[in-house]
Amino acid sequence: MTTTLPAGPRAAARRPATDYADLLEQIKAHQLMRRRYLYYFVKVVVLLAAFTGVWFGFFLLGPSWLLLLVAAAFGLVLTQAAFLSHDAAHRQVFTSGRRNDLLAAVVAGVFCGMSTAWWTQKHSRHHAAPNQTGKDPDIEPTVVRFHPDAISDRPGPVGWLSRHQGWWFFPILLLEGMNLHFQSFQTLLARGPVKRRSLELTFLIGRFAAYLTVLFLFLPLGLAVAFLGVQMAVVGVYMGCSFAPNHKGMPILPENARVDFLRRQVLMSRNINGSRFVTFLMGGLNYQIEHHLFPSMPRPTLRRAQLTVRPFCAERGVVYTETGLLRSYGIVVRYLNRVGLRDRDPFECPMVAAHRPRG
Repeated sequence: MTTTLPAGPRAAARRPATDYADLLEQIKAHQLMRRRYLYYFVKVVVLLAAFTGVWFGFFLLGPSWLLLLVAAAFGLVLTQAAFLSHDAAHRQVFTSGRRNDLLAAVVAGVFCGMSTAWWTQKHSRHHAAPNQTGKDPDIEPTVVRFHPDAISDRPGPVGWLSRHQGWWFFPILLLEGMNLHFQSFQTLLARGPVKRRSLELTFLIGRFAAYLTVLFLFLPLGLAVAFLGVQMAVVGVYMGCSFAPNHKGMPILPENARVDFLRRQVLMSRNINGSRFVTFLMGGLNYQIEHHLFPSMPRPTLRRAQLTVRPFCAERGVVYTETGLLRSYGIVVRYLNRVGLRDRDPFECPMVAAHRPRG
């Protein structure tokens, strides 16, 4: 579902630069930025209980292939922990930046085996310029190309895969968990300043040393490798399926484009509608528009913020995009396939189209 209303006289009379200030004033009037300590306390307790439960099941079952079910459950728990670290990195949990940073580093490093120094650096650039070529690291060409200009005409099987990349985007997420660990170590071991380098390296090395020791000490080699593989595959697919619907298939901005903050964040983002269970599954990322407008807003408040943001966008004539979860995956697949075929029409930014001379 896409909510779009033409800009009325009131919207046309306002300068776009003032729109976000007006929206922020409404959000603050409803006290939607206040901390939700009880929510996050319960979240931490539940995650610790789930983490303990996974390892209780691990030792209870012993060297059985049923442990692969435990590995899958462990992947789900670790992804939920990553969502908590994401919230803390965005300063959603505490008023103190130092406490948020410490919580994010502990949860990401000790539980998930990932670096917040790497994640924060990359994710901050994404929030500053979502879906803008040359600025958003999430659309930089890697194995998958996210905009037509990044596609090269390659012959043979490689070219065929590029032209049909949408179909294998989700299968390739099976390797994303491994990639997240690799990127974390690569950042922490690289030259140049890295915030909390020693602390995060200690967390990651200690975590992997303990984890791998338990696996290979208590399980046969093949089962230990399978357990690790299933756990990483679940983390990769789960995280990818939570992040992919948010921006893939939304307009792409050229590198030199200038757009006001409100429209930059709303036009390039897509919400996923559904129940509170969908919000739980996606770690609050289903309210991507509200999250991008107010990154430090606590996760449980995003639903209430939508009640203010959606009508505000309609009043200002700003496209507010929202769809179902399964439909969003279809959009992502079709979008990536169109990119592979170098079809430029679907990627035009509405801001650019709105100002093109007609004749």
